[in-house]
Amino acid sequence: MKTAIPTNKIKKKSALREYVEAAAIAIILALFIRTFIIQAFKIPSGSMIPTLLVGDHILVNKFVYGVKIPFINKTIIPVSSPKREDVIVFIYPVDKSKDFIKRVIGLPGETLEMIDTKIFIDGKPYDDKYGVYSEPDEQRRLIPGKSNFGPLKVPDGHLFVMGDNRDNSHDSRFWGFVPLPSVKGKALIIYWSWPNLNRFLHVIH
Repeated sequence: MKTAIPTNKIKKKSALREYVEAAAIAIILALFIRTFIIQAFKIPSGSMIPTLLVGDHILVNKFVYGVKIPFINKTIIPVSSPKREDVIVFIYPVDKSKDFIKRVIGLPGETLEMIDTKIFIDGKPYDDKYGVYSEPDEQRRLIPGKSNFGPLKVPDGHLFVMGDNRDNSHDSRFWGFVPLPSVKGKALIIYWSWPNLNRFLHVIH
């Protein structure tokens, strides 16, 4: 003769299963969003001042440039390509364990030159409205490439990037170009900035 299972135990098991399933779905959804759509980053340095301050927490749109296979960074569904003046997060070419954030200045196939902090793209002056210089000219000229470089051509499939805080940015002027597959996404919005609360939900340009 079989013993009947109390109904209260059946209900408890069903409720527990529902909680586990709900938690699993939430985790999978969160991982999916983080991997393919939106990811949060914290700004560790002052290379993008005044656009981004040290400690700013930002959201990066990972879908805007296409859907990539994780770990190998191969785009399987292209959406768009980085545009000039986009603020992008990318894998640092010199140390792939690090992520950098800079502004796109040069696009594939373009020829760039800088003369005394003035940027020229394909021989034409570029309206560099985001670049900020704070050091005296004499001090800046002591470091090769800081205020003068080129002309140099951006290879196909690569980008030339610079930090907005031009005198304090370790960027393409010193270590070269960013391969397009290394781009993780476009900086979208500042969702937290302490103690600069007036920057809350500030759209990044």
